[in-house]
Amino acid sequence: MSYSFGLTLYALAHRRDPVDRPDWPARPPGRLVWLHAPDTESVGLLMALARRLVEEDGLPVLLTVPQSPPTGSAGVVVTRPPTDATMQVQAFLNHWKPEVIILSGGEVRPALLHEAELRKLPVLMVNARNPHLPAGREGWYPGLIRTGLASLRRVLVLDEQTARLYRKSGAIADRVESIGPMEEDSAVLPCIESDRAALAQALATRPVWLAAAVPEAEEATVIAAHREALRLSHRLMLILVPQDPARGEALAKLLEDTEGWSVTRRSTGEDPDAETEVFLPDEGQEFGLWYRLAPVTFLGGSLLGDGCLRNPLEPAALGSAILHGPRPGPYGGMFARLSAARAARMVGSGPELVQTLGDLLSPDRAARQAHAAWAVASQGAEVTLRVVTLIRDILEGDG
Repeated sequence: MSYSFGLTLYALAHRRDPVDRPDWPARPPGRLVWLHAPDTESVGLLMALARRLVEEDGLPVLLTVPQSPPTGSAGVVVTRPPTDATMQVQAFLNHWKPEVIILSGGEVRPALLHEAELRKLPVLMVNARNPHLPAGREGWYPGLIRTGLASLRRVLVLDEQTARLYRKSGAIADRVESIGPMEEDSAVLPCIESDRAALAQALATRPVWLAAAVPEAEEATVIAAHREALRLSHRLMLILVPQDPARGEALAKLLEDTEGWSVTRRSTGEDPDAETEVFLPDEGQEFGLWYRLAPVTFLGGSLLGDGCLRNPLEPAALGSAILHGPRPGPYGGMFARLSAARAARMVGSGPELVQTLGDLLSPDRAARQAHAAWAVASQGAEVTLRVVTLIRDILEGDG
C-alpha cells in the first residue's frame, strides 16, 4: 500500500494519540493468528473460528475485541486492539508478531494495513459488509479506503451486491468472494435425552410454546398472551423460563392466585401433567431441553427489556419457530438474517404477540418457519471452512 496523500493526512490527524501499552501477556509460542472483532456482533463469529483453529490446527490465536474482553478459551488470548495509529500499531505487532491477520465486518484500519504491507503480513477481511474507517476516525482522506482495500489478500463478503461494492471501492477484483455469513459458535445446545423423552411422553400431543429468559418487565405481557392463546387452544401449555430463576416461587403464586392456572415448577421435581397450564423451569440453564419440546419460542428481553437475552440461533438450530420484539440487543444482524429468510417474526406489542402466537399454533406454519430458521443456523459451516482453509494455505506458503 503506497503512502498515499489520504494516508498522510490520516497519520497527521492522529499523530498525537498516546501510545497505549496495556499489560499484555507474554506471546504464546507458535505461529500466531490475529483475529480482530470491530464490534460485539463479530465477537461470537471470531471466537468460534479461534476455537476451531486451536482445536484442529493447534494454532495459538489472538482475538482483539472492542470492549471488555469476554471469557477466553484454551489457546485463545483475548485483549483490546491497538489504536489505529502508526506507533501504536508498530508496538502491537512488535509484541505479538502474528503471521496472518483476519479483520471482519468491513472495518478498514489504514495504519494497520500500511504497516502490515511493510512487514509482508497477509491480511484477510471476512464477513465483510460496507467498508468503513474505525469509529471516531472518519474524515476526508482521499483514496484512503481504496488503497487499504487494495492491500487485502482476500475479501469474503456476504452477498454479490457487497462484492460489487468492494471491487468498486478498490479491492482487487479476483480477491473478492461472495460467500455468505460465517458460522457462529455451535448453537445446538445439549440436553439429557432421558429428560426429553420423559417430558415428551408426559406432554403427549399437547401444543406447547416457550417464553425464554423473560425479564420481570415482560412477565405480565407473556401471561396475558398465554391467557388469550388458551381461548384458541385450551390444551396449550406455556413453558415460562424467567430471566431470574429466583422468581419461580413468586411467579407460581401469582399465576395460581390471579389466573387460577395449574402451575408446575421444575425445582419441585414434578413433571407437568395433562392439567398443567404453565410449567416453570426455575433451576439451571436447560434451554436445550425446552427448545426441543416447544415448536414456538418467544425470546425474552426483546419486547420490553434491554435487548434479547438469548442467541436466536439456539432455538433456530433445534427446530423451534422464533418470535421476538423490536429490541434485538447484540443480535441485530442475526435477526436481520432470520427475518430475510422468513425464519423469525417480530412483534411490537402484547396484542401482536397474541395474534402471531395464535398464527403459529398451526403446526404447518410453525414447521415452515422453524425449517427456515434451521437453514439459517446451518448455512455458515462451509463459509467458516473456507476461512480456515485460506489461513492454512497462507501458513503453508500456498495462499
